[in-house]
Amino acid sequence: MRIGVVFPQTELGGDAGALRAYGQGVEELGYAHVMTFDHVLGADPDVHRGWDGPYDVHTTFHEPFVMFGYLAALTSLELVTSIIILPQRQTALVAKQAAEVDLLTGGRFRLGVGLGWNRVEFEALGQDFSTRGRRSEEQIALMRRLWTEQTVTFDGAFDRVTGAGLAPMPVQRPIPVWIGAQAPPSYRRAGRLADGWFPQMSPGPKLDEAKAMVEEAAAQAGRDPSTLGMEGRLAWRGDADEVAELAGRWRESGATHIAIDTMRAGLATVDDHLAALAGAADALGLRG
Repeated sequence: MRIGVVFPQTELGGDAGALRAYGQGVEELGYAHVMTFDHVLGADPDVHRGWDGPYDVHTTFHEPFVMFGYLAALTSLELVTSIIILPQRQTALVAKQAAEVDLLTGGRFRLGVGLGWNRVEFEALGQDFSTRGRRSEEQIALMRRLWTEQTVTFDGAFDRVTGAGLAPMPVQRPIPVWIGAQAPPSYRRAGRLADGWFPQMSPGPKLDEAKAMVEEAAAQAGRDPSTLGMEGRLAWRGDADEVAELAGRWRESGATHIAIDTMRAGLATVDDHLAALAGAADALGLRG
C-alpha cells in the first residue's frame, strides 16, 4: 500500500514558497505521492445568498496542472489530482495538460477526475452542469485515444476531433484515470471505466457496499476487478496511533494507496503541516 499526502490547498494555496517547502518536505519524510484538489472559481456568498458550499470566493486553490509542473522540477513524487472536475473543462486541453505533467514527471502522474457540484463554476466555464455525468464518460474515452494514437478522429455527443493529435505524447500510454466516487452511479462508472477510484468514506459497511458496486460493474464490463486501485484518505487530528490504526483498516479493506490529510486540523503554517506529517510518517514506519 503506497502512502501519500493531501496538499492543504485551502490553507497553503496562496503561498508559493510553502508549496516548494511542502513538496520537498513530504518527499524527505518518505511519502510516495502528493494529491491535490481542484477548483477554478469560488462563488461569492454576498451574491449567491444562502450559499452553503464548502468553498467560496475567499478559498485558496492552486491550479493543479500548473502546480504540478512546478513540483515536477522540485521532487520525484508521484503527482495525483483528486480530483480534476473534468466535465467543466475542455477535453483536448485536459488531455494535453495531463500529457505534459506526465512527461515532466517521467510518468509519475495519476489523473483523478470527478463530476463536481458547483453550478456557479460550471456556468462561468461555459459548460452544462446537467450533462456532466454523460460528458465525463465520453471525455475519458477521448482522452485515452489522444494519449495513445498520434492522430484521432472522433465525433461524439459533446466533442469533435478531426484528424488531430497531441505531440509530444505522454510517457504513460494511456495515463491512469481514477474516479472520485460517492454515489452508486459514480461507483458503477468507476468499475466500468477507471483504473482506480477514490472512495469518500472510511472503512466499514458503507465502503464494503461501495466497493462491491465498483467490482460488480467492472466484472459486468468484462474487466478484472482486482486490477482496480483504491485510495483511501485519512484525516490527521493529532493522534499518530489513530492514523496507524486507520491505515491498517484501509489495508484490510483492499486499499492500494492512502493519503494523509492535514487540513482542518488547526495547523497554521507549512512547518505545522510538515510536523504533523512527520508524526504520521513515524507511526506508519515510513522513516524506518
